[in-house]
Amino acid sequence: MSVSAARPQVARRVFTVFIAACSGSLILFSLACGSGTSKSPASTTAPTTPTSPAPSQPNYPSTPPVAITWSPQTSPLPAPEAQVPPPPGSNDFPLTISNPTDGGTVTSPINVVASANPKNPIFFMRVYVDQLAIYYTFDSSINTQIFTSPGTHKLEVMAEDKQGYVSATILNITVASQTAQTTISGIQTMPGWQSCSALFPTGSGRDGQICAAGLGTAVSTITENQSTPSMDGKAAKFTMGGPTAYSNMLYFNPVAGGDNVSHFIYDLYFYIDNPNASQALEFDINQTFGGKRWVWGSECSFNDSKKWDIWDDVNGWKPTIYDCKPFPANTWIHLVWNVERVGDQVHYISLTVGDQTFNVNTYYPNQPDWTLEEIDVAFQMDGNYKQEPYNVWLDQVNLTAY
Repeated sequence: MSVSAARPQVARRVFTVFIAACSGSLILFSLACGSGTSKSPASTTAPTTPTSPAPSQPNYPSTPPVAITWSPQTSPLPAPEAQVPPPPGSNDFPLTISNPTDGGTVTSPINVVASANPKNPIFFMRVYVDQLAIYYTFDSSINTQIFTSPGTHKLEVMAEDKQGYVSATILNITVASQTAQTTISGIQTMPGWQSCSALFPTGSGRDGQICAAGLGTAVSTITENQSTPSMDGKAAKFTMGGPTAYSNMLYFNPVAGGDNVSHFIYDLYFYIDNPNASQALEFDINQTFGGKRWVWGSECSFNDSKKWDIWDDVNGWKPTIYDCKPFPANTWIHLVWNVERVGDQVHYISLTVGDQTFNVNTYYPNQPDWTLEEIDVAFQMDGNYKQEPYNVWLDQVNLTAY
């Protein structure tokens, strides 16, 4: 788990008009350069119509792209900073919002479904509510839950391609109500799981940035819908191995976005076949919006502190007073974290493991500079000094938010 450095200044968007020289005169770049049709000096017939086809339209609008100044190799931030105010409505390439509809009445959380189809590779998509950035993805489609307060809102979905062309659609919606508690269930079977070892892999959007840390790249896989071992026939199996000691693998799933929930219950079952091979098992929740991130990170540190450690965004891992020893092999263990966001602080309320409840009741400051907006759950496997192989199954993974 990494901490970002100071935030760079927001890059200005620079627009440039491209011109090209053709036959000694200047014409707009979006036009084709042709030679025209000449007459013979002795000819008395009318000029013939050119047989060449009309100039083709440009692949994109003639408005030049904006400058892209963020890259994962040069920035400490995980994504480009959200534009404030958001981009105005535009249509540089097809952007479709299937849900919600303009003028519609919905309940919160809102199921936002959208897709972008640029000719260039996608750079990112972002969701704003009332000009506040609340969800981000490097993918070309969105299907997520957005928590927002009852009332009238402007919801904007925008997409940008890797040349800087932007499409943005703004909807006027009315949120009639928000459910008292929302549980996103069966997360272990949901699409959207992402993974990274010491560094984010090529093609992830955050190529080369620090991810799960450790000393090497773990060899690890996830396989969903496992019937055995399983609580309900839909477990996810996570493997751990690799050639380098102390290599780790982080798995995370961005299941929602929004700023109108502040209390979370992370409830799951896990099953480990070789507990003595694990350096640590980590269970996390993250919420990001408005340039800030709240991290509730926890790990059972079998071989280091031998305690339940929790994450402090300023000082890193801090051990609690609660012991954590290797769990029984081949046994389902029930784990429940109860946490909340309080202003610019994270509050670890309580942890239940099996039949034991620990009243952690600890506050830490949040992370003030973060740009990748989402609500996600995460699970990390750490390798020991031998990088001994082991497997973990997760089942009935639920996140309740209110």
